[in-house]
Amino acid sequence: MNLTKKNGNGNGARAGLGLSLDPLRNWWAGAPGWQRWAVYVLLIVAAVFLPSEAIGSFMAPSGASWPSMLSDQIAIYVLLALGLNVVVGMAGLLDLGYVAFYAVGGYTIAIFAVRYHWSFWEALVLAILFSALAGVILGAPTLRLRGDYLAIVTLGFGEIVKRTANNSSFVNGPRGVQGIPHPPTLSEFEVLGVQPLKYGLLDTRPYYYLLLVFIIIAIIFVRRLDASRVGRAWASIREDEDAAELMGVPTFKFKLAAFAIGAAIGGSGGVVFAAKQTSILPANFEFIVSALVLAAVVLGGSGNIPGAILGAFVVAWLPERFRFLDEYRMLIFGGALVLMMIFRPEGLWPSRRRKAELAEGGGGMGTMGAEIAGPGQSEAAEVSK
Repeated sequence: MNLTKKNGNGNGARAGLGLSLDPLRNWWAGAPGWQRWAVYVLLIVAAVFLPSEAIGSFMAPSGASWPSMLSDQIAIYVLLALGLNVVVGMAGLLDLGYVAFYAVGGYTIAIFAVRYHWSFWEALVLAILFSALAGVILGAPTLRLRGDYLAIVTLGFGEIVKRTANNSSFVNGPRGVQGIPHPPTLSEFEVLGVQPLKYGLLDTRPYYYLLLVFIIIAIIFVRRLDASRVGRAWASIREDEDAAELMGVPTFKFKLAAFAIGAAIGGSGGVVFAAKQTSILPANFEFIVSALVLAAVVLGGSGNIPGAILGAFVVAWLPERFRFLDEYRMLIFGGALVLMMIFRPEGLWPSRRRKAELAEGGGGMGTMGAEIAGPGQSEAAEVSK
């Protein structure tokens, strides 16, 4: 398998693996509306039947519950990856403290549902608003920073939220909050042996379907933003923020919007997580969550919605599928991530724009992307020295 390609000057430029999604992209770009809607419907139907026992028989390890894997890990990570993809993939801002917004959503429903007896739906709306506000509070004083400095500040914010929860008697410190109510049952109708609107302890599938609704809403919302002037502003900021400012783009305003939108999506995931578990602890919101969600976005294809979903599925599923390997499963998982970044740095399902940025020698994530030497660049760098 040839991993390099030659240009006209005879210089080798690193390329990804031979797998190309260009034919699929070309077909999709020219597909009529009815074909696109047919694909959307088929994908939703496939997602609805995903918790079935037939699929779980080979997707889950022996003795594990496949619906629980979907609701506790995979669907949560997909929703978080969609939110972080707005910040990292679309706006090019490196956020290492994304778990903080996940925690804000979880603790909002914990406080207002347990202490003030708010319903799940009331607390959900408030949690989304509070998470977006947390994004604005973090972004307002820090988004004039770039690159490594912004990453360090967001990492600190994530730790501040966790330490505050751990040391605050208002939320019971390290003991956390217990007794969080489940979402109220909307209906007890049954289809194919499932009551999708009845939330309780025994059946985790209704929580998966609730997360699926949130994921679909997030996809539609983010996709429409990406196709609007907001998405074009994010792309210009990611590729060259200075040039965007010179062209009159209010970069600070759009970066703040990216932080708020990404935070709101992450907060909604925290609400469902807390309501399903009925209790939350500061230990649920470790830095490793932020790292894994970021890995999902980059692994899948930063800036591409299907890529973020695929990356989140892989990152959440692989360690659980190979849990029978005990401590070796994380070693194998880490090795797989390293190999992917070596042989396919653009991700499993990159967007056209990101592939072009990598081909031109940029990291594909604006100021946060590492520079990748393209044809002739290494020689030019040596001459400049």
